[in-house]
Amino acid sequence: NVGLFSFAAAAISGPRGRVIAVEPDTWLVDLLRRSSRLLVPERAPVIVIPFAVSDRIELTQLHIAIRGRSANFIEGGGSSRTGGTRRTESVISITLDWLLEVLPAPQVLKIDVERLEGRLLSGASRMLTEVRPRIWCEVSTECEPVVTGILHDASYEIYDARVDRSARKPLRRAVWETLALPK
Repeated sequence: NVGLFSFAAAAISGPRGRVIAVEPDTWLVDLLRRSSRLLVPERAPVIVIPFAVSDRIELTQLHIAIRGRSANFIEGGGSSRTGGTRRTESVISITLDWLLEVLPAPQVLKIDVERLEGRLLSGASRMLTEVRPRIWCEVSTECEPVVTGILHDASYEIYDARVDRSARKPLRRAVWETLALPK
């Protein structure tokens, strides 16, 4: 979206880190790129990639939400928060595994894909089994069973990210704010 998590991660990572922001909405890509050009020596660079992420590489449709761009979604996703579709745009979707071919492996993934979490993680088998990043993922109720299965199969423990670290206990199922850590 507008980079709240990307720029917070850049500040935490420091100048030797790197943050990759993947966003399919070209209007939001422009905002992210303008923010990334602001030179802040204490933060990591933020690289903005104008794609959607899913379970396959393909041409798909991005639905621009009526209520707010944070609810945009690619074909097959979306929620009642959108208020409907303002318009659609053709975009390319890529997989997380494909990103491993062209970018350094990430240590952390923040995922927010509007009811397509299961599809995205289905295109991330190498990412989950070889790279094993920490994952913070918004998981819709409909996607909980699929996301839970994928994460458990990849030997991740699931936690509620809203719970203070000192009180966290492993969960059997993914929740809205899922924190997934490799075992």
